[in-house]
Amino acid sequence: MSLSHVTPAFLNLGVVMNVVRVLASLALCVSSSVAMGWDGYDLETGTFVEIERGNLVREGREIEVHEYGEGYKQFQVEAINDTGSSVELEVMDLETGELRTFEMDQD
Repeated sequence: MSLSHVTPAFLNLGVVMNVVRVLASLALCVSSSVAMGWDGYDLETGTFVEIERGNLVREGREIEVHEYGEGYKQFQVEAINDTGSSVELEVMDLETGELRTFEMDQD
C-alpha cells in the first residue's frame, strides 16, 4: 500500500476550516465581552459616557470614564441611586472638583 495518497489530518482543508471557524468565533466572543462597558448619559453636560469593564463602581472609589467627544477622565463616585429604570451615579470630576450626575443603563 502506497502512503503517497494519504493526506495527514492537519492538511485536510475541512479540518483546517473548522479550526479557523472555532478560533474566529472564540475571538469574537472574547473581544465583544471585553469591549463592553456600562453606558450612560451625563445629565449636566448632555454627553454620552461609558464606564469600561474593570472599573469597580462603589461609593468612594475612583473610576475612569470615557466621555464621548471629550476623552477619558477620572471621577470619584459620591453616591449610587437605583431608580428602577436606570442607575444614577453622583460623581466628582477629580480634575475640576465639579459634581456631576450620570444616568446609567440598568443592565
